Amino acid sequence: MLCMSNVSPSGTPMAASPLTRAVLEIDEYASTLGWDQPARLFALVDTARLRKQEPRLAGQLGLDQDDAGKAQLTPVEQDELPPGTPLDKFLGTIAWPDAVVGCALTVERLMLPPSAEAAVPSGMNDKQLAKWVAGHPERQEVRLTVAVLRDGSRESAVRLREKDSASEVLTGAGLVPGLAEALSATFA
Repeated sequence: MLCMSNVSPSGTPMAASPLTRAVLEIDEYASTLGWDQPARLFALVDTARLRKQEPRLAGQLGLDQDDAGKAQLTPVEQDELPPGTPLDKFLGTIAWPDAVVGCALTVERLMLPPSAEAAVPSGMNDKQLAKWVAGHPERQEVRLTVAVLRDGSRESAVRLREKDSASEVLTGAGLVPGLAEALSATFA
């Protein structure tokens, strides 16, 4: 797990890899929408390929031609997820065209610290467990942004509602392994 300042003094995300930059860009976009938002799905496309094959769309997206030599990913938000459909079932219906090199999802959840795991009552169904977590005094509201590439690369960003600042975002490839696995399965 890595905690880093992800924003330069100019407000631009600082990150080593294009995948990390894409995750931070999506996290920042989601933060402008506020909290209590539905899950959002993004296709990740190669920016240079997008400029070449869809110059008009690239222009509409404001993609800077000066960055043409850099390997970058452009997140493209997809249609809203169907309301009431469980996320795992929805992800099982996705098939991406070849032009999509990766995908990302941002979703809000309640999390508990590891110290609370021992107190989880056994035998609860998902609905009961969700209600129990929602009432737990140590719960944290978080926004998870997880991205995967076709080649298996993964990246995640976790933003706590109580520390809602770009400089407080946790990043790392293994922060949300279950969701990363589900997103990877959309390329199978």
